[in-house]
Amino acid sequence: MSDGIFLGLGAPDKDGGIPQYLNLRRANRHGLIAGATGTGKTVTLQGIAESFSALGVPVFVADVKGDLSGIAMAGSPTAKNADKLVSRAKEIGVENYSYADNPAIFWDLYGEQGHPIRTTVSEMGPLLLSRLMGLNETQEGVLTIAFRYADEEGLLLLDLGDLQAMLAYCAENADMLSAKYGNVTKASVGTIQRQLLQLDSQGGAHFFGEPALDIHDFLGVDDKGRGYVNVLAADKLMQSPKLYATFLLWLLSELFETLPEVGDPEKPKLVFFFDEAHLLFDDAPKALTDKIEQVVRLIRSKGVGVYFVTQNPIDIPEDVAGQLGNRVQHALRAFTPRDQKAIKAAADTFRINPDLNVETAITELKTGEALVSLLQEDGSPGIVQRTLIAPPRSRLGPVDVKERAIIQSISPVAGKYDTVVDRESAEEILAARGQASAAAAEASKAQVEADKAAAIQAKVEAKQREQQLKEQARQDAIAAREAAKPSGFDKAVQSATRAVGSSVGRQVANELGKAVFGGTSRKASSGGIAGKLVRGLLGSLFK
Repeated sequence: MSDGIFLGLGAPDKDGGIPQYLNLRRANRHGLIAGATGTGKTVTLQGIAESFSALGVPVFVADVKGDLSGIAMAGSPTAKNADKLVSRAKEIGVENYSYADNPAIFWDLYGEQGHPIRTTVSEMGPLLLSRLMGLNETQEGVLTIAFRYADEEGLLLLDLGDLQAMLAYCAENADMLSAKYGNVTKASVGTIQRQLLQLDSQGGAHFFGEPALDIHDFLGVDDKGRGYVNVLAADKLMQSPKLYATFLLWLLSELFETLPEVGDPEKPKLVFFFDEAHLLFDDAPKALTDKIEQVVRLIRSKGVGVYFVTQNPIDIPEDVAGQLGNRVQHALRAFTPRDQKAIKAAADTFRINPDLNVETAITELKTGEALVSLLQEDGSPGIVQRTLIAPPRSRLGPVDVKERAIIQSISPVAGKYDTVVDRESAEEILAARGQASAAAAEASKAQVEADKAAAIQAKVEAKQREQQLKEQARQDAIAAREAAKPSGFDKAVQSATRAVGSSVGRQVANELGKAVFGGTSRKASSGGIAGKLVRGLLGSLFK
């Protein structure tokens, strides 16, 4: 089958065996590689990945244990277990088996073992972040408001620092934002901030920032037409399951939003292998699981195949597992009731083979053997077959530090993502606004204090002027009274004048009374009533 990937040789028939081919036209219908530790899952994954690459299909693999990095190097006849690989190739009829390398690009979210992978908070978006953090509807609404306000104000949300600064601003201005967008409470903002701290503590600061990944850099081919194998160093990342899930879901979502609809192409545009897939679903809220299921279901039409690699098939939720058409099941061990349940569940998912007891076979498979069921040309699942898996041609084992450095130096994206770009964004702008506001408030406070001091001084000065005016008025009044007082000479003259006037007046009055009224008696000489009147008048005149 020239348009497929040879996985291995199935159960023998009259012609010697049934070759198992992964149909390229059905490779975007996703798949599952499962099996207990040590049963050969990683070797199967490596063989399929390098076969995709050889056919011009770019590949992404999460290297959990570090040994998948060897896909960049050709195998060696002197390597450990090399004889077993050659023997297996001969056993399944591979006549042209030879060692070969594959074009590879190493990636690492921490930037230690490969090129950094980053995205911005804005590209992640409030909906996906809410799903990842398990926010309720109210909290998701608050986060959406934060994104909306940042967009309207031209505040770039690039890293977690920007988002934390934006959330702090929302808490401080909750009343203003509530009036415009809807209810924003400090309690909801606080919950979101705590969830972000958890993400940050797992290394989220390494993932959010610039330069952001151009998803098309995952879709390249080399000058020989071979698809690049993008190897994500995930050994350290496994210690931060929330960040691992965040990255993988973002990557699928980004591909879904970026790539055009292609239906079922002749071969996939890109194939993903997610090792330790259970980390995507462990303790994940239902909303997140639903989102993964939605993306897996829809991304098929973009020409992207997703292959989950896990120890136990029941690690994959049913809604997601139902989308996985191509299945490779390595051995499972029936040590616990959960193991027995997994064996039965795995057996029930295969198309029945009347010549094979699947439940029994799953526990009897040897290393390098698997039960295989692949989609046929018409889209129907093939009958499950016990299969000897074909050996990979690249190195089984990790590259060393020197080899990794050389491969990274000749990478087609060398230098593009290795240096962080920290341009002005929401955190810096809001900090500058806060400083300007604080400075303005300080200046306003200083002005108020200055105005208050000036008012107090003006009041003191006004009171002093008032006191001075009162004192001046008092002095003027005293001066006026002093000026109005007669001198000693004037007093003497006035006294003499009054005395003389009083004596002369009485005499004149007496004489006048006599002249007018006459009389000789004492009463008559006094002038009677008229005389008294005249004397009074004259006395008044001379006072």
